[in-house]
Amino acid sequence: MSKAVCLFNILHSLFFSPKCSSPSPYELKKEDYKMAKKVFLFIFMFLFWNSCKSSYGFSELELLQTVKESFNDPLGSLSSWNSSLHFCQWDGVSCDNSSRIAKISLSGKNLSGKIPEKIFQLQHVETIDLSNNQFSGVIPGNLSIPLSLKYMNLSDNNFTGQIPKGLSTPFLQTFDLSNNMLSGEIPEDIGSFSGLKVLDIGGNVLEGRIPKSIINLTNLEFLTLASNQLIGEIPPELGLMKRLKWIYLGYNNFSGEIPKEIGGLTSLSHLDLVNNNLTGEIPTSFGNLTNLQYLFLYFNKLTGIIPVSIFGLQSLISLDLSDNFLSGEIPESITQLQNLEVLHLFSNNITGKIPNALSSLPHLQVLQLWSNRLSGQIPQDLGKKNNLTILDLSTNKLTGKIPERLCESHQLFKLILFSNSLEGQIPKSLGHCTSLQRIRLQNNKLSGELPPGFGSLPLVYFLDLSGNNLDGKFRGQKWNMPEVQMLNLAGNKFTGEIPDSFGSRKLEKLDLSDNGFSGRIPPGLFRTLLKLVELKLNENKLSGEIPDEISSCKELVSLDLSHNELTGKIPSSLSEMPVLGQLDLSVNQLSGEIPPRLGAVGSLVQVNISHNHFHGSLPSTGAFLVINSSAVAGNDLCGGDRTTGLPPCKRNKSPAWWLFLTCFLSFILVVFMVTAFGYLIMKRKRDSDSDSMKMESEDGNWEVQFFNSKALKLMTVEDIFSSTKEENLISRGLKGATYKGTSSINDEFQFVATVFSDTSSFHDTHQIETIGRIDHPNVIKLIAACKSGKTVILVYEYIEGKILSESLPELSWDSRTKVAMKIARALNYLHCCCSQLGDYEITTQNILVDLKDEPYLKLSFPAGSSSSKNCANNNNNNKCVASSAHVAPETSSESNVASDQASDIYGFGLLLIELLTGKSRSDAEFGVHDGIVQWARYCYSDCLLETWVDPNILKGNTNALDECQNQMVEIMNLALQCTSIDPSARPFASDLVKALESIVRSNNSCILGIKYFL
Repeated sequence: MSKAVCLFNILHSLFFSPKCSSPSPYELKKEDYKMAKKVFLFIFMFLFWNSCKSSYGFSELELLQTVKESFNDPLGSLSSWNSSLHFCQWDGVSCDNSSRIAKISLSGKNLSGKIPEKIFQLQHVETIDLSNNQFSGVIPGNLSIPLSLKYMNLSDNNFTGQIPKGLSTPFLQTFDLSNNMLSGEIPEDIGSFSGLKVLDIGGNVLEGRIPKSIINLTNLEFLTLASNQLIGEIPPELGLMKRLKWIYLGYNNFSGEIPKEIGGLTSLSHLDLVNNNLTGEIPTSFGNLTNLQYLFLYFNKLTGIIPVSIFGLQSLISLDLSDNFLSGEIPESITQLQNLEVLHLFSNNITGKIPNALSSLPHLQVLQLWSNRLSGQIPQDLGKKNNLTILDLSTNKLTGKIPERLCESHQLFKLILFSNSLEGQIPKSLGHCTSLQRIRLQNNKLSGELPPGFGSLPLVYFLDLSGNNLDGKFRGQKWNMPEVQMLNLAGNKFTGEIPDSFGSRKLEKLDLSDNGFSGRIPPGLFRTLLKLVELKLNENKLSGEIPDEISSCKELVSLDLSHNELTGKIPSSLSEMPVLGQLDLSVNQLSGEIPPRLGAVGSLVQVNISHNHFHGSLPSTGAFLVINSSAVAGNDLCGGDRTTGLPPCKRNKSPAWWLFLTCFLSFILVVFMVTAFGYLIMKRKRDSDSDSMKMESEDGNWEVQFFNSKALKLMTVEDIFSSTKEENLISRGLKGATYKGTSSINDEFQFVATVFSDTSSFHDTHQIETIGRIDHPNVIKLIAACKSGKTVILVYEYIEGKILSESLPELSWDSRTKVAMKIARALNYLHCCCSQLGDYEITTQNILVDLKDEPYLKLSFPAGSSSSKNCANNNNNNKCVASSAHVAPETSSESNVASDQASDIYGFGLLLIELLTGKSRSDAEFGVHDGIVQWARYCYSDCLLETWVDPNILKGNTNALDECQNQMVEIMNLALQCTSIDPSARPFASDLVKALESIVRSNNSCILGIKYFL
């Protein structure tokens, strides 16, 4: 019974009780009696009122206790919900002045279970907030929403099913069901929420069209339907909802033109229609949106000229029309946008000049116009009155000089102007722009010397000036760039000697190739470059010997000193470099013999020593076993395989008696060996000194080749064949069956054998040999290969563990970054040393994680013919659907080294997204988003970090999100670069390694909410 009922009953009993029919003879006493009765009734009313109040409180208490019992509370967030406290003092509960429950706020408590219906029976509650929890199940359709409820938030949970019908209430002002897994169509009766001001049902998998009844929400101010699977045209009737301030319909499948009626919403401050299939022109009526602050229309198919009226919206703060097919010029009237901070018009067909008016925008921070057809000069006053932080005008047709005042604000940290026709000197002011972090000026016509101080910028981590006409001597330039990781000065006209140091211990890629550097390679250079991965000094005029100190670079993978004037011998210390994979010393004046131990470097895959003065025997180990003739030509070498084209080494003539004695002793030795070890020869049926043999078995004739000398001693060929029995089966896939085997010689030695029954694509045995000689700590080693007819058996080392897709939920954040780093290094090694092999499948299915969380990449066979590539152009094969989930957009049946490597980077980007989110690239749960990449882009730009990071990361460390959020955001940014639609915009593998190491080491905060591109 409510208080109103109690009060009514009391008053009725007091004032409307029936009177006596006959008068009393004692009038005075009767009046006294009446007065006493009223006093008595008043006291009764007071006691009864409190009784009603007490009864009502008990009812709310019972409801809350029932609600608590329906919750799963692993963190004990509701520990205060007990009888020792009044419920108004419970955590998450607020009461009004009459001790009635007015607010239930349990956001972010990690609660789970189904939605408690009892919570909606609180008759005076105004706010119910259960957001950011783990509630699941269907929202009941029989909920009776109290009339008092004004705010209802069930967002960021795991609710499924449809939005129930009949939930309408005229007094509800905020209705938020965003970021769940709700499906079906938006119910037509959504229009009956007549008092609604905020409607947010974005981030679900809703289908169908926007219901027409939505125009009945005349009080609506904020409308968010983003990130669903809504289709059809945007209803023009939205233009009748005059109170709308925020419209967010992005990341759906809307088509057709943008309704011109939206231009009548004069209160609108935020319009976001991104990532749809909208066509046609931008309505000129948008010029009427005088209060508009944010206009986002990127990732659509809009055409035509940008309406001039857009550039008259004086309230605009951020304008993003990128990734469309817009044309025309940017008008000078853009000077009216005095509040503009961000301008993104990149990836369109905009022509003409960059207007000088941009220089007059005082708040402009981010200007990105790259990948258009802009011409003319960059406004010379750009930066003078702006607060530029990011300037990207790359890939246009710009000419003239780089403006002098770009860094006038001292806040510019990213300057990207590559692939234009800019000329003249680099402005002197940039030598004092200490805020700069990333500079890309390559592929222009810049000339002259570097400005003073340019080599001492303290925060620069990426500097690319390659492909220009810059000159000057380095000895006069002080280099002290402590943060630089990538330095590319190739293709210029620099002269003089190479400096002893660049002032950085973080440098990972140094490219000074194709210049005019002379003198010796400074030994002191390598004392600080302990992180160096790639060094290119080729095509200069360097002389002297190769310094021994270069061997101190233990992480060096690629070394190119070709086309110089180097003399002396190859330092034997090069054989002590553990991950050296590519070595080019061609076209020099080097002499002497090839160090025998150089061939024993297991990681070395590519060697070029042509056109020097080497003599003697070519090593018969390692990379020299598969070296081709062009890589050894122009020397006085001998020996090697037939592919080298070298003559056999001549032996010195010996006296006849010595020859007779040698033959006699050899005969005696042979007889002894045949007698002593005959049983081994019969058992193995092969020469014990050879790792390649032919043998017969019940299945036919086999060619067997071992790539690991240790394995050759620990197992027999019979072990391989005996392992391929059904009881040893591990898995069976499209390519073949995989078995686990054990050596008969040493039962502790185990291996994995994969049998391919259809090997029509194994046409290049040299490819298998090359991969068999790959020796990287994070690549699963190929031990042996057996071939008979169309059947091939590939034998790998056995590693105890799980594939990454299975072990991912158990990995901590540190382990995930470890996986990313190690696989990136392996990929960099493969790209440097085995680029001729084609693309590799970088997936969670091809990565094994051992018991110590150490990752290992298994190369798919045949390399360069991955299932994903074979499926890329096959629309009729259902088996291709899952495989194509990781195919780069440009993948086709034809490939080359560059496209294969770009495809690998795309796959690695997908791997990073999976490590971050726990999602699988083959999932079908990304709603409107066309796969995991689009979903990740949406999450990165529009969602809170905790909504897309894998919750399993928090299991072992609940503070991981707070401690590592900067790393997570930056790695997601890197993942999105790797999965760029444009292959040329993806970083190289060496850049990945550098970026990841920088992210792991860095503690810098990240800027969210704006799209920043490298």
